Amino acid sequence: MPSTLAILAHSTQVEHLMAWLSQHQEVLTHFQIIAPAEIAQRIQQGGSLAKIDLIPLTDSEAGGDITLAAKILAGELTGVLFFADPQALMTASPSFSVLLRACQLRGIPIALNEMSASLMLRGISRGQVAYLIFNPVAGQGNPNVELATIREMLEPQILVQVIMTQPNVNPADQARDVVGIIQSKAKHDMGHSLIIASGGDGTVSAVAEATIGTGIPLGIIPRGTANAFSVGLGIPTNLRAACATILAGNTHVVDAARCNDIPMILLAGLGFEAGMVSKATRELKNELGNLAYLLAGVKQLATAQPFTATVEFDGQVTQFSTTAITVANVAPPTSVLAQGLGAVIPDDGLLEVTMATSQTRIQNLKALASLTASATRGNPNQREDILSFRTPYLKVTTDPPQTLVIDGEVMDVINPVEFACIPKGLTVLAPLPTL
Repeated sequence: MPSTLAILAHSTQVEHLMAWLSQHQEVLTHFQIIAPAEIAQRIQQGGSLAKIDLIPLTDSEAGGDITLAAKILAGELTGVLFFADPQALMTASPSFSVLLRACQLRGIPIALNEMSASLMLRGISRGQVAYLIFNPVAGQGNPNVELATIREMLEPQILVQVIMTQPNVNPADQARDVVGIIQSKAKHDMGHSLIIASGGDGTVSAVAEATIGTGIPLGIIPRGTANAFSVGLGIPTNLRAACATILAGNTHVVDAARCNDIPMILLAGLGFEAGMVSKATRELKNELGNLAYLLAGVKQLATAQPFTATVEFDGQVTQFSTTAITVANVAPPTSVLAQGLGAVIPDDGLLEVTMATSQTRIQNLKALASLTASATRGNPNQREDILSFRTPYLKVTTDPPQTLVIDGEVMDVINPVEFACIPKGLTVLAPLPTL
């Protein structure tokens, strides 16, 4: 996860290197350090220097410098600090010529003394670093090609640190680790850092969860089926265009929300929405893309059953018979069940609530068609069986208890359900909003 530096020295320069390391130990704790065995041992015995994240190399006599050159050529290093003996530059061990050649081929900076090492460290530590949380199983493209394209687009301007999602690890936990690193770096004035989420809405929601309230910019490179959060904020779904949006650096501060203390950036649904999402299986989404949700919606229309909902907001308590309740923070027009007001405003400090009170299958179909028209035109819906309003807080109690879906994830039955807006909770790299 951290940037990686190689630190080595000719034997006559080891003491100079150790003195320099002591002077910069606080900053160096934010890097991963590769060092030959002798220097690594000195660092590990160096008191406060022992906090450095260290990877020892084999001795140069055993090919350690060649191993290091291979890491340079593989693009695994951010920079090389080689305290070289000017009197034996080309003859002493480790081999300066091998490492210099590798750095030249890969375009990796190399520093040869205290002054150049300090300048390099300052430049690297104060540059912009993006921690890319990348879901390799998202979408239907080739993840290796997509990751290479992302790095090709971003790395001329931003140092990219890639963190792959893991099957048994919550991306929110990975993002929280990154948030801790970024906040620690900020204490040492170590430049500007951001987090990038690349995957579907599930990955984006999980990563965004960790950034709520931190002010850390969140970039999004959508590679999922619906990409609802990106579309809702006008972020391009084209890979290169999404990278260009991040490079442009425009930030949009938008709301977030909590649903029974579960973070929410998109929308939550009871009734129809939850049934539709549960019917849109991974296999169906892989085969049909966004059409999977349409087909699942048609199936849900045939089985949707009314339920009683007691709704509390603005000091009022009202009871309805309904088939669908959708509470939205951000939603694209394609999320038609959130479009009772014709648009979902992402930065007004309010949640958009849409409730369908239709009772029959035909009424449900007409209501769905009417909401689709509202989404297309951007106008509030006028049907009497569709209730819509905005509120910063909402409590819903259902009878019988209903399955809940939050940001596309089906949850256990929760009753009652409380929704609360978090005004200005997220800082997202997105195109400037149109006026």
